[in-house]
Amino acid sequence: MLEELRVENLLLIESAQLRLAAGLNVLTGETGAGKTVLAHALDLLLGGRARPGIVRPGTGEAYVEGVFALSDALGEELRERLPADAGEVVLARRVGADGRTRAYLNGRSATVGDLRDVGSRLLAFYGQHEHRKLTLSAAQLEILDGICGAEQADRLGACAAAWAETARLLEELDRLRELSAARERELDLLEHELAEIDAAAPQEREHEELLALRERLRRLDALCSAAAAGADALAPDSHESSRTGQTLAGAVSGLQALSGLDPHLDSLAERLHALVIESQELAAELRDYGGRSELEELDGWSTGEGARAAGAASLDQLEERLAAIERLKRKHGGSIQAVLDYAATARERREELAGAEVALAKTEELLREARSELGAQVGLLRRARQEAAPRLALAVREQLASLAMSEATFEVVLAEREQGPSGADSVEFVIAPNPGVPAGPLREIASGGELSRVMVALVTASERARSQGRGRGRLRESAPVATLVLDEVDAGIGGHTARAVGARLRELSERRQVLCITHLPQIASLGDRHFSIVKDTSADPTRAAVLQLGEGDVVSELVRMLGADSDDSVARRHARELRRAA
Repeated sequence: MLEELRVENLLLIESAQLRLAAGLNVLTGETGAGKTVLAHALDLLLGGRARPGIVRPGTGEAYVEGVFALSDALGEELRERLPADAGEVVLARRVGADGRTRAYLNGRSATVGDLRDVGSRLLAFYGQHEHRKLTLSAAQLEILDGICGAEQADRLGACAAAWAETARLLEELDRLRELSAARERELDLLEHELAEIDAAAPQEREHEELLALRERLRRLDALCSAAAAGADALAPDSHESSRTGQTLAGAVSGLQALSGLDPHLDSLAERLHALVIESQELAAELRDYGGRSELEELDGWSTGEGARAAGAASLDQLEERLAAIERLKRKHGGSIQAVLDYAATARERREELAGAEVALAKTEELLREARSELGAQVGLLRRARQEAAPRLALAVREQLASLAMSEATFEVVLAEREQGPSGADSVEFVIAPNPGVPAGPLREIASGGELSRVMVALVTASERARSQGRGRGRLRESAPVATLVLDEVDAGIGGHTARAVGARLRELSERRQVLCITHLPQIASLGDRHFSIVKDTSADPTRAAVLQLGEGDVVSELVRMLGADSDDSVARRHARELRRAA
């Protein structure tokens, strides 16, 4: 049950707080005072879209909050969404002036989907244009499914799953057939590309290493000359130019002759002796480097990841290797890693193409099974609907009889259509409002007032069917929607018909909390709790307030709704009679 509704800065309403009661709650007010604003506030709590411009001018955001009593059954259903000690459910929504919204569930951030899911268990909303939706086949099918028992929801879920699987397999089958048609051509191309990559077998960092090696080979003469000059400077081959080596050797001999006299000098002598040995070894290595041939240079640098390519017999072969790698890089992504990644993808694609015929046959078999399952689920839905259709039609006719349409006929006609997520049935509500008038589809025959009465009849019949179904054990135990919101479903009617509609709403309120936004005094007089929206045009911008009316104020409001002046004694007497009759 909706215990409290708070609204702030929503269009005309600056601030409002409604404390609702069990039974029938009515909401009235002058045209344009903002009754539908509260209907929109409830729609926001149910996850509805925020309409442009709903935030009150001059404010930063609008806020809507609904506090619902939490029954044991509902608490069990929502156990994972609520704190363990929750005694109520609080849905809230903030709407910024920029149109952005935030949702809350018991004070915690939530998604709009969360509000929609939880709200659907707490409140059912029938808007002022809902009766127009009755002309849609999809809405009529939903109403019929609603009285088929709780098992119908399971059947619908199974049918939707079977349809989705069938659609997926059909799409996969089309893809495999297209794949099969282009299979040979694509396989040839993949084989050629993979053979080219496998023949080159590029490796990470190889390209950079080969570029460095090429640069060394191009300047090999200069490298060898520099090495030879360094060797000659350290240890010349000619005796005429060996003065440096003789001088160093003489210095070592002189120091060694004085060994043992001064430890510091002994240390320096050892370092000088090591320097002489190192210079001789270095000179030998430099002379060896300078004497290597081009092939020896290639062999000498053929260590590491580029070893295999570097072992080529000439610079020309190295250039060919580089050209092959660069060609692969241009074709397959710009880097060796990209080439390797492409090769891995190409191998997977080759395997997929190679197995395309097997996959095609397997998919065809799976599709036959899925179609069989879909057919079975469609059949289950159809049988449930065929059984429920006459029950719904009879219940609606009974309700229409109490709504001043006693001679109206009403039937629920099922027809086959193309299979879909909800089965393969279309529904048409067929009505003849008056005797002697041929029956026809509701959307073509019924007037606005008749549509409103059919709406009330359907709501009442559906509620009775659900209640009776639970009594017979036809429905499994679940938490029923506790609150029904009816926004001007009494449009287009008046007089005795309005009173009859009010009686049906009163009947509904005996089992559920009902909040009815109405413009008819015959219905408003039946309310267990009455709220009125009053508009203050002297404020800038215009402001609307929501007032809970005491008994005396209820009578005054009924006088206004009767179109009489407040001091009209006849109208006031009529208003009191309406209240007493309630």
